Formats: sequence, C-alpha cells, structure tokens
Amino acid sequence: MIVTNVNLQITPTSRIGLLGMNGAGKSTLIKSLVGDLALLRGTRYASELLNIGYFAQHQMDALDGAASPMLQLSRIADKKISEATLRAFLGSFGFSGERMDTPSESFSGGERARLALALIVWQRPNVLILDEPTNHLDLQAIEWLENFLMDYEGLIIVVSHDRYFLNNVCTSIVDVDYGKIRMYVGNYEFWYESSQMVQKMMKDQNRKNEDKIKDLQLFIQRFSANKSKSKQATSRRKLLDKLTVDEMPASSRRYPFVGFALDREPGKEILTVEGLSKTIDGRKILNDVSFRVNKGDKIAFVGENELAKTTLFRIVMEEMEADAGSLKWGTTISTSYFPLDNSAFFNDCNLNLVEWLGQYTSETTESFMRSFLGRMLFSGDEVFKPVKVLSGGEKVRCMLSRIMLFGSNALVLDQPTNHLDLESITAVNKGLIEYKGVVLFASHDHEFVQTVANRIIEFQSDGTIIDKACTYDDYIELQKAENAR
Repeated sequence: MIVTNVNLQITPTSRIGLLGMNGAGKSTLIKSLVGDLALLRGTRYASELLNIGYFAQHQMDALDGAASPMLQLSRIADKKISEATLRAFLGSFGFSGERMDTPSESFSGGERARLALALIVWQRPNVLILDEPTNHLDLQAIEWLENFLMDYEGLIIVVSHDRYFLNNVCTSIVDVDYGKIRMYVGNYEFWYESSQMVQKMMKDQNRKNEDKIKDLQLFIQRFSANKSKSKQATSRRKLLDKLTVDEMPASSRRYPFVGFALDREPGKEILTVEGLSKTIDGRKILNDVSFRVNKGDKIAFVGENELAKTTLFRIVMEEMEADAGSLKWGTTISTSYFPLDNSAFFNDCNLNLVEWLGQYTSETTESFMRSFLGRMLFSGDEVFKPVKVLSGGEKVRCMLSRIMLFGSNALVLDQPTNHLDLESITAVNKGLIEYKGVVLFASHDHEFVQTVANRIIEFQSDGTIIDKACTYDDYIELQKAENAR
C-alpha cells in the first residue's frame, strides 16, 4: 500500500513506535526516512546535523561470523583509539572479556543483536531507526534492549510486534492505516484504547443516524399524501436530506478469530515428567528435568537456552527420545503441537489451502471450509492458493487453524506468535487466555507470557530448571530479590 499526504513533525527526543499491518507501508516510510527510497512526491526536511543509525530486520545477518566483537569493532574504530576503550564500550553492551574475543558465529540471538546494535551505536547516531529489533531475542535480551533504549539520548523510531516493548520504550505512536498516517501521543496501550474508542464512537453515531433515517423515511412514506401532515412530512424530508451516515474508512487492520474449544474435559492426571536428560553434540541440554503438570496449568518455559525448550517439547510430543528419564500423559489427555519449525507441513506439499485444512477435519463442505478460513483472514480465491507459497504469517495461521479443529485439551506451543502481526498476536493471546485446557508454551513476547501463564519454568545454562507457580512479572521480582541477597 502507498501512503499519501504524510505530515509528521518529530522532535529530537521523540521515542516513536511505528504501527501498521504487513503491507500497510511501514517499510516504505522507514526507507524514505533513511534515504534508501526516493520520495515520489514531497520533501523530507531533516537537519544537516542528523546522523541516522539504521537497524534493519536482517541486520544480524551482516555480521562477520568468523570475527570476534573486538575485531569487528576495531574495523570501524579510529586506529588511535585504545583497546581498553573498545573493551569498555563492548562491556556496556553486556559482553564479558571472554565473549569479546569469541567468533560471533557461536553467539545466541541476543548476543548477535547486541553486537549489531553496538556497531551502529559506536558511530554516535542521534537518530536510531530500528526495524523489528526484538525478532529472535529471548525475554532477557529484550529487557536489556528496553533498558538501553530508555537511557538512549536521541530520537528513536521503532517497528516491533512486541506490545510490552512498545509500551516501555515509546512515548508516541505513528499509525499507518487507511493509506494515511496518524500520530498519537502516548505508548501502545494508550494508542490501542484510543483507536478502539474512536472506532466505537463512529459506529455508535452511524447506528444512531441510520435509525433516525429509517424513522424519517417511514414518517414521510406514511404522511406525505396526508394534507394535514404534509407540512411535517416536508420538514422531515429536509431534515433527512441533511442527515448523513459517515462512511467509515475500511481499515487495513484485521483481527483473525482464534478460539480453542475442548472436545473433552481433562482429568486430574495431566503429565508427569521424571528425570529427563538429553545431550546433543556433546552438550547437556536437559539435565534431570522433573515436573508435574496440574489441571489448569498454563506453563511458560523461559530462559536463554532456546534449544532446551524445543528439545523438551519434542520429547513430550514423542518426536525425539530422551537419553534418560520418563514421561506419562494422563489417559484423558488429547494433545496438539505447534512446532518451532513448521516447514515439514508445507514445503513439499502440492495442496491448496482448502485441501490442506481438509486433512484435519471430517467436515469438508465448501461452506464450512470457506467460513472457517475466512475467520482466519483467508478470503475469496486465497483459499485456493498452494500452501507451499504462503508467507510465514499465513503458515502460522494455518497451523493454528489445524489445532483449533482438533479440540484438544492440552496444547504444546513452541513460539506460536513468530511471524505474526500485532493483530494476530492479540487474537492468539486472547484465545489462550480464554482456553480452558492445559498449555505448555514458549514465547519471547512479554505481554503474551504475562497474561497467559500462571506458572513459570526457567531453563538454566546447565539444563536444570527453576519451577515457580506465579505470573511472569512476579517471577522476575522473585529472581531480583533472590539475586539481591
């Protein structure tokens, strides 16, 4: 979508969150701001003193994996600057002495993001434009980035699908919608409440006007031929001519319906895990892991060790064998699994959307399939699109549709919000809050974890776990208190 008539005045200390559906024009706007795209019409006025640092979506791919942070920083630093200064700078980005000299190809997503950002910040930009900086970052790395940006002295423009991150970092929201751009003062939550209220007010006013129009039309039809009422009918007609129903602009923002119903209530016995251990490539990923899942549990698995979460999920779903230990699902439990990598479901598949989804339900009438897919934002001829050409977000919506058809009472979800836009994340979030079954899940979205989970299991670096029955925010406070002792 092309955005038109863009008029924005941005101050040097603004912290702006840029919102909009995929294809709404966010990337176009960002590229025009950083000078990568010639404006078709109009002028970009910017101070000559501006120094823009741009963190692109695939910024981490530009790192030299064979080189250490010290080597990569020294390449862009003035030769006169001492090694101690460079090391102190990298230390402020969370790198210890050992990691400063380690090739970055072995780094986690959070470490690579910190290094990419350090290389940008070293050049002293007074404007930071960040396009999806939280992608592939774990919760701890996102928290570090939040703190860094809140202390950053300069203009920040950020695109992110992380609502908690936007709430903490941003003081203004720029909304790209209807092919137009509007600026709101406040964070994401303020924008969301404001935009929903405006839409509701417009709908309510239109409904009132429609009711008035109908009443006036009925009066005119009834009394226009009646001489004693003709004057009143004429005045009503004049009033009707003045009364209009404002046509609400069709928003590019669409929310899918995500709801997980249970075909059967789970019993008391859900899942028991005892002494699970797993070593991969000589590294202990799971180390004597034991826990019991209770009825009503919605457990978020957190921690920097991403492989540990995926390994555990694959073992409990019997896609991988443990080296030691055991697990047992209750006899009343039916499970559905959302894997981290869904490529096996799509890559070599020649089916269209209707045919693909039809594999997972006995109700395959065209009306049912079109209705179901329509709620998941697939409409018209889109339902006949080959699934192997779907975007990442479309594939995720397909996988969620598949799970919804099963009616399972236990869900195992490995990063279910990856590749989704804010609207779809909000829908999945709401669906899991309302779900009456058991959930085991991993997510990098703070708001998602906080509002869904009632229990936190954190993987430690040695493959062991910490298990607490509380919300994520409460867990963070408990950890801070323990570390302060």
